[in-house]
Amino acid sequence: MHCFFIAPTGFGVGLTSTSLGLVRALELAGLQVGFLKPVAQPHPGDLGPERSTELVARTHGLKPPMPLGQSQVERMLADGQLDELLDEITRLYQQAAQGKDVVIVEGMVPTRHASYAARINFHLAKSLDADVILVSAPEDESLSELSDRLEIQAQQFGGPRDPKVLGVILNKVREENFTKRLKEQSPLLRGNDFRLLGSVPWLDELNAPRTRDVADLLGAQVIHAGDYDQRRVQKIVVCARTVPNTVQQLKPGVLVVTPGDRDDIILAASLASMNGVPLAGLLLSSDIQPDPRTLELCRGALQGGLPVLGVATGTYDTATNLNRMNREIPVDDRERAEKVTEFVARNLDLDWLRARCGAPSAQRLSPPAFRHRLIQQAQLAGKRIVLPEGSEPRTVQAAAACQARGIAHCVLLAKPEDVRAVASAQGITLPEGLEILDPDLVRERYVQPMVELRQNKSLNAPMATAQLEDNVVLGTMMLALDEVDGLVSGAIHPTANTIRPALQLIKSAPGYRLASSVYLMLLPEQVVVYGDCAVNPEPDAGDLAEIALQSADSAEALGIIPRVALISDSGDTAEETKVREALKQARAARPDLSIDGPLPYSTATRDGRTTVFVFPDLASGDAAYKEAQQGNYVASGGLMLQGLRKPVNDLPRNVLVDDIIHTIALTAIQAACGNEG
Repeated sequence: MHCFFIAPTGFGVGLTSTSLGLVRALELAGLQVGFLKPVAQPHPGDLGPERSTELVARTHGLKPPMPLGQSQVERMLADGQLDELLDEITRLYQQAAQGKDVVIVEGMVPTRHASYAARINFHLAKSLDADVILVSAPEDESLSELSDRLEIQAQQFGGPRDPKVLGVILNKVREENFTKRLKEQSPLLRGNDFRLLGSVPWLDELNAPRTRDVADLLGAQVIHAGDYDQRRVQKIVVCARTVPNTVQQLKPGVLVVTPGDRDDIILAASLASMNGVPLAGLLLSSDIQPDPRTLELCRGALQGGLPVLGVATGTYDTATNLNRMNREIPVDDRERAEKVTEFVARNLDLDWLRARCGAPSAQRLSPPAFRHRLIQQAQLAGKRIVLPEGSEPRTVQAAAACQARGIAHCVLLAKPEDVRAVASAQGITLPEGLEILDPDLVRERYVQPMVELRQNKSLNAPMATAQLEDNVVLGTMMLALDEVDGLVSGAIHPTANTIRPALQLIKSAPGYRLASSVYLMLLPEQVVVYGDCAVNPEPDAGDLAEIALQSADSAEALGIIPRVALISDSGDTAEETKVREALKQARAARPDLSIDGPLPYSTATRDGRTTVFVFPDLASGDAAYKEAQQGNYVASGGLMLQGLRKPVNDLPRNVLVDDIIHTIALTAIQAACGNEG
C-alpha cells in the first residue's frame, strides 16, 4: 500500500483541485486509488458535506471516510490527546485503503483559525509513513523567494533531501516559461532529490462559476432563472456606457451588471441573446426592478434561457462583491469538477508517479483510464467521421475539439454559414481542416447508389431523393460508399433515426449475420458492456451466442478484458435452455473466451469480474440499464452498434460535449479495428 500526503504551502494554492487531479492521474495508471481528508475545514457558508471528500466521491465514484470535525480535533489537541487523534485518523486511513493500491491523504490548510495545521500535517505524514508532495501557487514573489518558501516548507517534513519528501506541484501558473525559469534558477530543483511533479497553468474557464452559484453567493433575487444552472460566468462587465459602446462587450459567458432602470442595456443584452450569444446573464443592481413593459419586449431572450438576477447593492458595491466571491468548486458542480480533474491530471508527471507506486494489484479499466485510452487510440487511428447534425451547437463544439486534438477528421453535414453562426455565437474556434459539407450541394449524387443498394426493396429514385432529405440517411450513404469511416448522430434525433438507416444500408461485418448493440457503462471502478439493449427484441440461442461474441470483441477492441456472463433472471425454463444453448455455441466458436451462464444479474454484478453482460432479451437489458442509471452509473456517450461493416453510434438527447467527443473517438477506434467489435 502506497500513501501520498499532499500538504499546502499556504492558503488558496488549489489543494482540492490537486487532489482531484492526482486521483485521476493515478487511476489512468491503472491503480486502485483511495482518498482521505482527515480533518474537515469548511469555508464560510459551507453547510453541507466536507468539500474535498464530496467532490472526490462524486467525480471519481469513491466512498471516502467522512473526516473528523475541526472542533473535535481542536478539543483533542487542547486536551493533549495528539496520540489518540492520530490513532483515530489512522483508523480512517485503513478504511480508505481497503482494496486500494494507493491512498491520497489531503493535509490541513494553514489559516488564521487553524495555526496548528503545519504541526498536524507533520505528525500525520510520519504516522502514515507517507510520501510528501507539497502544493504551492506562485504569488507576487521572485523565483528565489518562491524557491526559499518551498525549502522552508519542505524542512517541516524532514527537508528536501529526505527520501519521503518527493517534491512540489505548482498550481495557477500564469507566466509562460515560469517553471522552466524556476528549475534553472532554483538550487532546490536542480537535483533529483526534490522534483517538480506538476505545473498546472491558470485557465480562466476552470474558475467560471455557474450563474446559479453567483445568485446563491450574492443572495440575489432570481427574476428569471432561465438556464442559470448551465450557463457560466467567464467575465463580468459593468455597463455604464451607451449601447453602441457596450455591444462589443456582449460575448459568450459575460455577466452583464447594470442598474435595473437601464432599459437600453437590458434590451441590448436581450437582442444579443436572441441572436445566439449565450450570455451568462443579466445582474440588475441598485434594488431597481426592470419595467414590466421592457421585460415583455425581452420575452424571446427569456424563453431562450437568459437568466436575470437582481441585487439591492449599488453597481460599484455589486462589482466589489463579485470580485470577492468564493471561487471554490461547489460540491454539486460535476461538470466543472470533471474539467478541473482532467486538466490537472494532464499536467502532472504521471510516468514518475506511476513508477513510484509500482504495479497495480488488479487489472481493471477504470472510467478515467478508459476515456484516456479512447483518445490515445483514436489519435493513432486517423479516421474520418461524419456528423449529420452538423449545426447542432454541442456537435459543433465536439467536432472542433476532435479536429484540433487530432482525435478524428470530422465532417459536419450542414450549411457552412449555419455552422459559422453557431461557432460565433457560442465562442467556438473552428480549427483548420474541419470539413463542413453542404447537404444541398451533394445530395443528388447519392440517389442512384441508394436505389442500387435497396433495389430488392423496390426503392425508386423519387423515394430515395425524399429519404436523402434526412441528413442521417445522407451520412449513412456516405458511410455505405466508404467515403467516411464512421457516423455519430442522435443529439437531436431519436435513436430509431440513427439505427434504421444503418440497418438498411450498411452490410454486416465479415463473419456476422446480424447487428446488435451495447452500452458502455461507467461503474465506479471499471467500465463494463451491456448488450443487446436496442436492436434484437427476442434473440434465439444462435443470435444470443453471436451477440455475446460481438460484445466480447467490442470490449476487447476498446481495451476492456472480456469476461462474459450470459444473464438469466426470470426462472423460466425455456429461457434458461436458450441461454445454455447460447453458451454452448459461443464456447464452441471461441474456446479461448472467458464466458459463463446462465447467471442471475445480481450474481454477475457482485463478483466484480464480469465485464460483458449479455441479456436474454431487450426487456431484461433495458431493466438492467435503467437500474444502473438509478445508481448513477451512466453510459459513456450513447448506444454503440456492432456487427456492421462500418461503425454507427447513437447519442442520447441530453448528451454532453465531452460524451460526444468520446463517442467520436470510440467510433474511430471501431473503424480502425474493421468494426469486428
